[in-house]
Amino acid sequence: ENTIEAFQLAIEQGGAGVELDVRRTSDGMLVVHHDAVIEGVGPIIETRAADLPDHVPGLEDALDACSGSIVNVEIKNSPSDPDWDPDDDVAGMVAALVTNRAGIVVSSFNPATVAAVGAVSPQVARGLLLPPGVVITDVLVDTGAAGIWALHPHWSSLERDTVAAIHDAGLVVVVWTVDDPKMLQLLASWEVDVVISNDVAAAVAALT
Repeated sequence: ENTIEAFQLAIEQGGAGVELDVRRTSDGMLVVHHDAVIEGVGPIIETRAADLPDHVPGLEDALDACSGSIVNVEIKNSPSDPDWDPDDDVAGMVAALVTNRAGIVVSSFNPATVAAVGAVSPQVARGLLLPPGVVITDVLVDTGAAGIWALHPHWSSLERDTVAAIHDAGLVVVVWTVDDPKMLQLLASWEVDVVISNDVAAAVAALT
């Protein structure tokens, strides 16, 4: 879950950092939650921050709790979600919030959202998330112009030579989401830079 307690536990278990997801409330607060809708509450974009469950943290509070660790802030911005943000206002808010913080990476599946972060704060490291099945070599053509720092492919899209091609393009490889110990070890042998996992303790054990 996207809770401060979970983030702190991940760090205690040896994780180098955490990945979290950003949504916006009806009164314009950035909060941390994976889904656009909270069961029993409704769409976050239609709910005031004060009316959210206590376990849903504000983004700033979550970042403060993870100070000193790497934090990958994913901006959820899909046309199919109730909080679809075609003007990328959330991207601008996130960029402004993190611009002076160390160890922050901002990512999204939406290339326009990633670009919007860079327009507000070019110094913020940015990552482009890729869904399963994407041809990585096709994506690499556009990453330089977009100022991307990292590609975030699904593990199923990678082979050893794909990882090498991403590195040759000067990009960091951040793989999601891997919980199988053997796959973690295989990806490590291919020299991926970062692996996102739901089970931090098991991942650390597999890689040490």
